[in-house]
Amino acid sequence: MSLPKLAYLSGEYPRASDTFIQREIAALRDLGHEVLTCSIRTTGAEHLVGPEQRTEHARTFKVLDACRAPLRLLRAHARWMRQPGRYLRALALAWRTAPRGLKGRAYNLIYFAEAGVLADHVAAQGVQHLHNHIAKASCTVAMLASELSGIPYSFTIHGPDIFFEPHHWRIDEKTRRASFVACISAFCRAQLMCFAERADWDKLEIIHCGIEPARYAPSSHGGQSLLFVGRLAGVKGVPVLLRALADLAPRHPDLRLRLIGDGPERAALETLATELGLAERCEFLGYRSQSEVAEALSAADTFVLPSFAEGVPVVLMEAMAAQLPVVTTRIAGVPELVEHGTSGLLVPPGEVDKLAEALDTLLTDPAKRRAMGAAGRAKVAADFDIGTEAAKLSALFTRGPEAGA
Repeated sequence: MSLPKLAYLSGEYPRASDTFIQREIAALRDLGHEVLTCSIRTTGAEHLVGPEQRTEHARTFKVLDACRAPLRLLRAHARWMRQPGRYLRALALAWRTAPRGLKGRAYNLIYFAEAGVLADHVAAQGVQHLHNHIAKASCTVAMLASELSGIPYSFTIHGPDIFFEPHHWRIDEKTRRASFVACISAFCRAQLMCFAERADWDKLEIIHCGIEPARYAPSSHGGQSLLFVGRLAGVKGVPVLLRALADLAPRHPDLRLRLIGDGPERAALETLATELGLAERCEFLGYRSQSEVAEALSAADTFVLPSFAEGVPVVLMEAMAAQLPVVTTRIAGVPELVEHGTSGLLVPPGEVDKLAEALDTLLTDPAKRRAMGAAGRAKVAADFDIGTEAAKLSALFTRGPEAGA
């Protein structure tokens, strides 16, 4: 049986901080799906890391670039105007699901314009199913493109920020119209159940973001090197980590922290590290490719992620695959991945003392680090392998929209 041809859409693709989408697409292609990639915006060069991402970027259809060509925009919408009933239904959907106020209406009309171009592109390419990641503005475009073209769509919902404004993003209507919704955790599914209609709950499938466990070489656990990987933004809690590091430094003279990632708070965090006397202990590395992150994981001894809000961080899976013990916060879907005391230590978000205490526990006990690392590797191999998760998605794409209704 031939597998359906897919199109994947997100706001920016590919992007250094969203490699989980790239990994999922690669796994679907390995299964035999043809997958076209589409991005609303063109990813900035600073967010493209390594030749693999640059190749993906070159082959990705950029919706806004196409919309900036007036004739292309007009031809696309003229195609759908030949089916006036469908066109007007899609336009009415854009109007009805817009956020309140003139600005909200204006944005949804822009998304409708983008949807006409996207629908024209995927229909011309013979796409049989459209899938979106993130569920915000790009998912609005996907929903409208589906209404215009008749091509079924689905989306992956992550959180947590989508659940801060569920009515603004109309996740109820997006769920109602989707063939299925991939929820990255049981916690995420429960959050969506708060806003989706009861009749749509059966559409909500748990599909984990996944990794390739074999890609990660085990850590030697031989020193006192901490690693953080993530966007340098407030939600990641890096100031809490730096203050915990300052507390630990007098007791651990060899303690070092490497930070992979970039973001709006990088300069402020570098300044804070200097103010805390940590300039010689902290190394800010910026964005790195997937292979470079894997190398950094194998060279570290403990992974730490002190976030205030997350879904189920893929970087924790990567660290666990490298047999690193993880210290992270007890939030959202994280406890579905990290078992406290077995594969890592969970601490309350925002508490410097608790974070420092957990790190101290692991820094002083190499045997515990090794045991937790082994348990973590077993967990991700069993439950977060991208090959397994992609096969689940493939089955959902293949069963057709009527099966998910």
